Amino acid sequence: MSTDRSPRVLAVAHRGDPYRHRENTLPSVESALAAGADAVEVDVQLTRDKVPVLLHDRTLERLWGDPRPIDRVTAEQLEELRQGPLAVPTLAEAIKAVTAVEGRRLLIDLDEPGPAAATWSVVTGLGAERQVAFCGPVTAMLAVRALTPDAEIALTWKQPRMPVRSLLDDLRPRYLNPPFGLVTPEFTAAAADAGLAVSTWTADLRRTMRRLRDTGVASITTNRIALLRAVLDGRR
Repeated sequence: MSTDRSPRVLAVAHRGDPYRHRENTLPSVESALAAGADAVEVDVQLTRDKVPVLLHDRTLERLWGDPRPIDRVTAEQLEELRQGPLAVPTLAEAIKAVTAVEGRRLLIDLDEPGPAAATWSVVTGLGAERQVAFCGPVTAMLAVRALTPDAEIALTWKQPRMPVRSLLDDLRPRYLNPPFGLVTPEFTAAAADAGLAVSTWTADLRRTMRRLRDTGVASITTNRIALLRAVLDGRR
């Protein structure tokens, strides 16, 4: 995601630094920042009381051993799941952690439009509009765009052909955001012809990172942020 400090290709940390710390937690976010991430991608869900929190799944089962759906649990009740420094953080806490480090940004992945309004309310309440970007499918990104004409958007796209012009005119994304298997020099060239940079996910192998770098992408998302940082800096 665009940042004043980044030349070349941006290194985006997927859910923080999940090989070192549990994904979508503050220790994971902070570890990714320490490893040199330009941006940290997180997932957002709403609690029963409509508080945006960091969680990918609809339930707490996989990460926290609790079968309840997140929309049946209040933000206060989530404190009961705390495991030392590990807890389900609010979006506000994640924004504060990222914006405390100069030049870093938060990339909020919305899989559906439901959380968009509450999420944008938190972003604007913290005055973090310029330090936050959004990614997700068409319906979620249209919901974001309806809230603000200025949010930076990476449109998640799983087709080899470019989006139709009418969609791009409505959505005005900065990035097209395909899975890495779709990315070729021809794809990035076609995106550029459409006025789009390419961000891509989720590359964890060194050879894949190098290949993507050489196709002309603007941003790579990974679970292995220290390795990606080293590849992009020419150390691996």
